[in-house]
Amino acid sequence: MIKRRWTLLLACAFFGFALADGTYSRLPDIPQPFTDPILIKEQASRQASGGAIINLQLTTGHAPKMMEGTLALARAIRLEAETSRFLRELVIIRTAAIVGSEYELNQHYALANACKYPNEKIMALQNWKTSLLFDEKEKAMLGFVDEMAQGGDVKDETFERFSKFFTPKQIVEISVTVSSYYGNGLLTKALKIKPETDGRVTYPGKC
Repeated sequence: MIKRRWTLLLACAFFGFALADGTYSRLPDIPQPFTDPILIKEQASRQASGGAIINLQLTTGHAPKMMEGTLALARAIRLEAETSRFLRELVIIRTAAIVGSEYELNQHYALANACKYPNEKIMALQNWKTSLLFDEKEKAMLGFVDEMAQGGDVKDETFERFSKFFTPKQIVEISVTVSSYYGNGLLTKALKIKPETDGRVTYPGKC
């Protein structure tokens, strides 16, 4: 009995890092100041662009190479897309709501506010089908987003309506944005990443 108890205590001590929630998520906190060169570089880059290391990176930074790869895609979506930033924010916020990611909603409501996008429209997004605030182009896009983010089986008529307003390049940009933030949403839920309460936001990019 005593031997079994000591075995259990040693196992808890060895694996305890995986059991205790940290400040930012259900993973332990990464010690700061950072020692990994990827994290150090990312922190400097964020500060130079007016952003901050947010809880998503304070969690995924446990695997710096994975974090770096996902950030490359995030930057392409944020900085390199042809589709307007406003439309991309609509896509992200709607996708985050479908997934149920409080974390991504918190970040992107803040970014939409920083870009001074019409708050009434942002708040009406989850009821876009019945709202009078969205034009036909936006509704065609949101119809595609809804079907893609709810199983991926986009109806031919939905895609046809969507493709009347967007080029093939823009269609890929929007599709990649949906898939990226759908995955991000699942990750934030599975790892219980906590929304920031101190005003930290990722790099804002161009509005």
